[in-house]
Amino acid sequence: MEHRNLGQSGLMISEITYGNWLTHGETVSREAADSCIRAALDAGVTTFDTADVYAQGAAEEVLGQALSGVRRSALEIATKVCLPTGTGPNDSGLSRKHVMESCHASLRRLRTDYVDLYQAHRFDGRTPLAETLIAFDDLVRQGKVLYLGVSEWTAPQIESALRLAEELGLRSRIVSNQPQYNMLWRVIEPEVVPLCLREGIGQLAFQPVAQGVLTGKYRPGQPAPARSRAVTAGRGPRFISRVLGEALLGRVEELRQVAADAGVSMAQLAVAWVLNRPSVSGTVIGASRPEQVTENAAASGLRLDDDVLKRVDEVLGGMVDRDPAKTARMMAVAPEWSAAPAAAAPAPAPAAAPVPVGGPAWPPLHGGPVSICSP
Repeated sequence: MEHRNLGQSGLMISEITYGNWLTHGETVSREAADSCIRAALDAGVTTFDTADVYAQGAAEEVLGQALSGVRRSALEIATKVCLPTGTGPNDSGLSRKHVMESCHASLRRLRTDYVDLYQAHRFDGRTPLAETLIAFDDLVRQGKVLYLGVSEWTAPQIESALRLAEELGLRSRIVSNQPQYNMLWRVIEPEVVPLCLREGIGQLAFQPVAQGVLTGKYRPGQPAPARSRAVTAGRGPRFISRVLGEALLGRVEELRQVAADAGVSMAQLAVAWVLNRPSVSGTVIGASRPEQVTENAAASGLRLDDDVLKRVDEVLGGMVDRDPAKTARMMAVAPEWSAAPAAAAPAPAPAAAPVPVGGPAWPPLHGGPVSICSP
């Protein structure tokens, strides 16, 4: 397992981060979760990612218990705050109250005195940005958080936070962004990646295998495999149905030969593709079985030559989505991607203007159309 700096910070993370969205505390047993975590540790993974909202806190509890016997200084633990963890008016968002209370609750569930990386899970247009940044900075000063990150923020949101932190004279700044990013979904490339390269912010990319589709397990014209996410209970089928269209699966099937010629599995090709992209510090993998962890972790250190990258682009062609307007809108896939009937187009994103200190007049996060299922 190779390690990289998280952006331009001094924090070293494993190229493969183990994450537990839609698995721990929800669709896999405690025993299976423990086995996956042991497989990650055996593969040299030192970085683990979770969130307060995953299984309403149960995912953090499972991870905290499984890692409790591991030397804390040998791990990098990341969690997130913002999405709803309850029904109360202060149970979501990035207000000082929710940030502080959620951090303390996460520390208890994770059985640790601090987290290495604390991430704003989404942007909160209702709370003044200054309030959020000061709350995060206070947690850093208190030693409960070591580094700060965001997840699924647009380039203007990230840039506004960086400039405001400087104006406020805060000691801490954003060092990472956790976006959805893979061969098919490249919406961060036009705007987010250039900004992050300039500012020294690393990408901790999630869904490198696109819910498992890029592993080749879902074949065109065939039923989904038993035990796969597409047929499990819970919320998994809802998310993966957006990438099970026959046209998309047909293109992905053509990657099988590309992977074979490169001497790797399709999953390893997909994970290595992400790790070979500019500004990427690491990628987050999930798993329901330990052998999946072992296979994906083997992509660490793989270098793909220009011919392989060119062939990937040629195979996927027009299926690749690079629309920056879809940043932070992970469900806004093209109709030909999806196995479900095309839904009405989502409302357009707010204009990408610099965010004032008082926060924009966007639709409020609280009570609005926010999915608590997002990674």
